[in-house]
Amino acid sequence: MTLRLGDTAPNFQADTTQGPIDFYQWKGDSWAILFSHPKDFTPVCTTELGYTAKLRPEFEKRGVKVLGLSVDPVESHHRWEKDIEETQGTAVNFPVIGDADRKVSELYGLIHPNASDTLTVRSVYVIGPDNKVKLSITYPASTGRNFDEILRVIDSLQLTSEHKVATPVNWRDGEDVIIVPSVSDDEARQRFPGGWNTVKPYLRLVPQPKSKG
Repeated sequence: MTLRLGDTAPNFQADTTQGPIDFYQWKGDSWAILFSHPKDFTPVCTTELGYTAKLRPEFEKRGVKVLGLSVDPVESHHRWEKDIEETQGTAVNFPVIGDADRKVSELYGLIHPNASDTLTVRSVYVIGPDNKVKLSITYPASTGRNFDEILRVIDSLQLTSEHKVATPVNWRDGEDVIIVPSVSDDEARQRFPGGWNTVKPYLRLVPQPKSKG
């Protein structure tokens, strides 16, 4: 199965390092990240899980729940977590799915036979409160993910889901955004009474609107 942007993320039940979960019940109406790891006790994954644990305040600030996965069993995850805490300086503080039967991996298309018949690729799914896939990124096994970039994208996703704007190249939270072309100038005057900068008729820059939340 291949999940594309806008698809509904499938529900599942699984054992994790923090007990059994039903994905939809665990997630509730929050945003969520599901990210897969090729194997326990591997160097790149060790750094990734440690850094993700350090980012917990940033995820909580954005209302995002984090869920890891690899094809090793939960018992192996628990042993590995001791190494992660020792080497990365932070205990893993989010659940990690034990997917030894590859049920969740196959449901989410995380096994890529041309890369490996047995191990999951290094994928990230960002799933919205509506259970739709908002972002998917797949990295090669040799390349660690950039979770600062994932946070940046979540900021953009949450902002653009609330306002009729898009974010330009290399945008960071607090910087100017783009009024989407479907918004007429008349509508824009109502939405953005402070005005905007028209670079081209299709490129209108405006200060980032404040969240209503």
